[in-house]
Amino acid sequence: MSSVAIFDTSIFIDYLRAGRHQDKIEQSTALIRNSSVVLSELWRGATKPEEYAFLRLLEKNYPVLTPTEKNWLESGQLLGTIYRENRFSPEKLRDLHFDVLIVLTARSYGARVVTSNRSGFELISRYRKVDLDLW
Repeated sequence: MSSVAIFDTSIFIDYLRAGRHQDKIEQSTALIRNSSVVLSELWRGATKPEEYAFLRLLEKNYPVLTPTEKNWLESGQLLGTIYRENRFSPEKLRDLHFDVLIVLTARSYGARVVTSNRSGFELISRYRKVDLDLW
């Protein structure tokens, strides 16, 4: 398992809304890196001052990894393959797009993805192997 970890949006949403995963997050020995995709998703849904403060702390305390041009292009190609093989709706593909970008970014940096979104990330990992840590 990689010593570098990117926490998916689902982990932080579980933490912020239900207090889940706090012990695991605090006890993690991984080198934590943020995904700019995850931060964008979190900022889009933030509505409370404590959520804003949490996001500012994440940005300040952990380096942010951003998808490269290659990751963006590969994400479109991969989603095209997923569409052809699964016939997902455009809405489902749109929902998967950010998760694909998170996976491709993690692969670029040799990082693992920590997520509670088992179905989405296991589907993507069938097409692009990624080190997943499912909580």
